[in-house]
Amino acid sequence: MDRARTLVDTDLFARLAELGIVHETHEHPPLYTVEQSQALRGELPGAHIKNLFLRDKKGRMWLVTVLESRDMDLKALRQRLGAQGNLSFGSAERLMEHLGVVPGAVTPFAVINDGAGAVAMVLDKAVLEESPVNAHPLRNDRTTTIAPADLLRFLQAENHPPLIVDFDLDAAP
Repeated sequence: MDRARTLVDTDLFARLAELGIVHETHEHPPLYTVEQSQALRGELPGAHIKNLFLRDKKGRMWLVTVLESRDMDLKALRQRLGAQGNLSFGSAERLMEHLGVVPGAVTPFAVINDGAGAVAMVLDKAVLEESPVNAHPLRNDRTTTIAPADLLRFLQAENHPPLIVDFDLDAAP
């Protein structure tokens, strides 16, 4: 079985520089929840996200990045993704094995560690409508800001072109 690479934030920053992607990183105490992030971020502008590492009964995996305020309907998402059976959260071991990060540090940047392409990337369209996008750089004691177009470019460069989903359509009456 292919294990994730174990690249760290400095490797990520080198890759962003290689791609010509401008980014800025802010240090802060470790954050494990959206609530902690909201309490500590101050006036950091842009899209603030949450990331769900999900799997289905067949073992297929998805990294779903959405606005932090979005309520997620996993049943509707299951249908949208064509998942088999219910979606469930992947274990910490599976997360480390495939994305090389621990719970609390899940980020779209973690696809850099999925050289095998085992995890499909799903991105909330609304994340791309705010600038910048704020995400952990493979660790949860920092936040890295990046332009939405550059996030897309990074995901493409890492062979994880995202499925862009307009979750607002699901919420429409």
